[in-house]
Amino acid sequence: MINMKERTVADVVTENIKTAHVFKKYGIDFCCGGGISIEKACEKKNLDIQKLKEDLLKVNEVSKAYDYDSWSLDFLIDHIVNIHHTYVEASIPLILQYSNKVAKVHGHHYSEVIEINKLFTDVANELASHLKKEEIILFPYIKKMLQLRKEGGYVIPPSFGSVNNPIAMMEAEHDTAGDIFKEIARLTNNYTPPENACNTFRALYAKLEEFEQDLHTHIHLENNILHKKAMLLEQEL
Repeated sequence: MINMKERTVADVVTENIKTAHVFKKYGIDFCCGGGISIEKACEKKNLDIQKLKEDLLKVNEVSKAYDYDSWSLDFLIDHIVNIHHTYVEASIPLILQYSNKVAKVHGHHYSEVIEINKLFTDVANELASHLKKEEIILFPYIKKMLQLRKEGGYVIPPSFGSVNNPIAMMEAEHDTAGDIFKEIARLTNNYTPPENACNTFRALYAKLEEFEQDLHTHIHLENNILHKKAMLLEQEL
């Protein structure tokens, strides 16, 4: 349990860097102004201390192992959108805030953070349009095919010809995002911050690592399960 009256924000973040993202969400300074108790920080911001405590206790929850391959395609699509797309959309602004600040404050001494900032900005822009294309074009078409199989009927060829075409484009974009993250991992020395790094610097590297892990699961679900089954479904119809 976390003693909110005695523990300082900085202490909690130093023990577990993932808690930095919770404090950031609530607008609490965990870096330079982190030397006050969590209770005082909440009072200053007029925050619900109980809600903050619940979020802090959740940071280490491990996601369950699911048998994704057994799921129906429409359920898998909803999971990808609700879990992974939502995660990407929520995390990008947070990482950009960290990244811009670290590049500005520490870029003169650690030139790699300027390149990391540029790479993440590029991948963030690409992912924003990528998710929209999936949600507007590919996913509705797969759901339409599922409906046709259920009701009995033939697929009227869509404007993009075959499901293989948007899938090929999505997978090429997945490769690009994956390559950018390989370079970010290299530049961060596998997300290892410098020994004397401030908490914002450490929070940036921790969040980038978490983002890459989520991206790997996200891409696996699409490339290896959803896309393969969607192509088979189209052939079947």
